[in-house]
Parts: sequence; structure tokens; C-alpha cells
Amino acid sequence: MKEFELIKKYFTEQAVNRKDVVLGIGDDCALLTPAERQNIAVTTDTLVAGVHFPHETEPRAIGHKAIAVNLSDLAAMGAEPSWISVAITLPEIDETWVGEFCAGVFELCEYYNVQLVGGDTTQGPLSITVTAQGLIPFDKHISRSGAKAGDWLYVTGEIGDAALAIKHYYGKIELSKETLTATYQRLNYPKPRVLAGQALREYASAAIDLSDGVLSDLEHIRKASNVGVNIVLEDLPLSNELIDTLGHEAAIELALQGGDDYELLFTVSADNKVGMETALANVGVKVTCIGQLNATGKVTTTLNSEVTQINANGFEHFSAKDNSHER
Repeated sequence: MKEFELIKKYFTEQAVNRKDVVLGIGDDCALLTPAERQNIAVTTDTLVAGVHFPHETEPRAIGHKAIAVNLSDLAAMGAEPSWISVAITLPEIDETWVGEFCAGVFELCEYYNVQLVGGDTTQGPLSITVTAQGLIPFDKHISRSGAKAGDWLYVTGEIGDAALAIKHYYGKIELSKETLTATYQRLNYPKPRVLAGQALREYASAAIDLSDGVLSDLEHIRKASNVGVNIVLEDLPLSNELIDTLGHEAAIELALQGGDDYELLFTVSADNKVGMETALANVGVKVTCIGQLNATGKVTTTLNSEVTQINANGFEHFSAKDNSHER
């Protein structure tokens, strides 16, 4: 099957047809018409087989994750996802693989009303590059640089389960069938916090999505905002599977250092705490306060009110090296 036949068969037909797409797939460029007084947020991520996901990952999961990680970036800015383009490099044309991959892509696109408007296909080692664009009302975006000393540090959902699945994949631990199923779901089918991000436009002072781990990603906020922070370790939102598998202290360490959570880490002033918690409850997203910012310029951690040292290594994605996910 040739490139244009592949595109026509698997990528052209989709459930979402947005009114702001004047011209979609099939020309040299897409034509888009955003609403007035809207900024366009643009993000691009590449997933490479063996680096960002194991080679044997099911294609539906790869399609889902390729879209989810980009929508997560948009969520961290408070954007409404609108359009994506997908460039995929394939070792060979396997129609069954492509069909399942597209199912993963379009399931998430349909759920969030996102239209595929273009992309590219070529032959080579498996990799997927997605560019996602979203809309944000003027002056309503959330950046990494707005946090202030005294603000409170929050995270959505639970953290650490995806990193636990990675440990199993590398043979560092052996998980029960039930725990493996639950954690692989978190790793392969992350849920971008799109509605939470839009709700946070009115309340958050800074935000970032968790791709590389709490400690690594928090550094971006800390440096951009020129603040320090204390993390209260006993308040970290950990799953029962993570605690039961590793014990509480090891679970805390993995949750801080592990990646692939795709939750939102954000800061809120004291005046906005109640409003934010109400807004996030209204969209059905659990949030947990895990610390507070300060003017020291440093990151500290406490456990049961005692200062505790944590190794500050972050997530480095998949790698052929045996020690790439040692903590």
C-alpha cells in the first residue's frame, strides 16, 4: 500500500469535523480559523520506540499515548484542545497495526473534540511526532513563571503507578497480575487533565504536566518563578498498589522521581485555594496539596515534620541500558 492510499484509508475518516477547520487532510496545508480573542497554544512531542515506550507495546496504546501526552501539555497551559497533526515513521506497512494505532488516536480525539488536520508518513524506525494546538482566551493562559512564595503546591490524581509498571518491565520487581493490569493502564493509557486545566485558568498561578517526575518537573516551575518549595512527603497521593508493592517510603521515592504520570502539578495562592478545590471537584478531578512555596530558592522535603533527604534524579524515559530506570 502506498503512502496516499494509507492516509486515505486510515487517517482521513474521523468522527470529529470542527467548524473552525476550513481545510483539513488532503492538501499541502490545513486552514484553520480560530475564534476572536483567542490565543493558540502549540505543542509538539515525539515518541520513539524503545525510548518512550517498549517495542512490544500494543499499537492502540501507542496511538492513545501519542495524543494524550500532547493534550496534557495543552492542559497545563489551560488550553482547549482543538487540532492535531501526526507524523509517523513505520518500519513497514502493517495494516492491522495501523488500524489499531488509529483507533487509539481517534478514540481520544473524539472524546475531546479534536480534529486531525494533517501530518506525514514515511518509512524507518518506529516513531510518532504529534503537534497539538489548542485555544485559550486572551490573558488566561497558565505559565510556569507565575508562582509566588506562600502559594500552595497541588497535584491532580495519583502519582507513581506508571513508574511502577516500568520497574516491572525492566525486571526490577515482580507485580501481581492485578497490580500489573492497573499500573500498565496508567502507563499506556494516561488521562490528560484537560477539563482540570481549563478550570485552573481562573485559579492557578503556575502549572506543568508531570512527564519526567515531580522533582524534575517542579524544577521548571521553581526556576521560572524564582521560588523555593517544601514538599510534605506524607501528603503525596499514592495508590494502594504502589504502597502495598514497595512499602510507604520506597513508594514516596518512586512517586517523586518516576515519570509518565501526566498529572498536573500546579500552584495556587491562599486566596484561591477554596475556589480551586470547588472548581476541580465540579469537573470530577481529585487534587491534593503536597507542599508550599517559599522564598529560599531551594527544594526541601519533610516527612512527619522532620527534614528528609530525597535523591533528586528524575525520569529519563526508556533506554536499552539495563540501569536506565534504577532509582
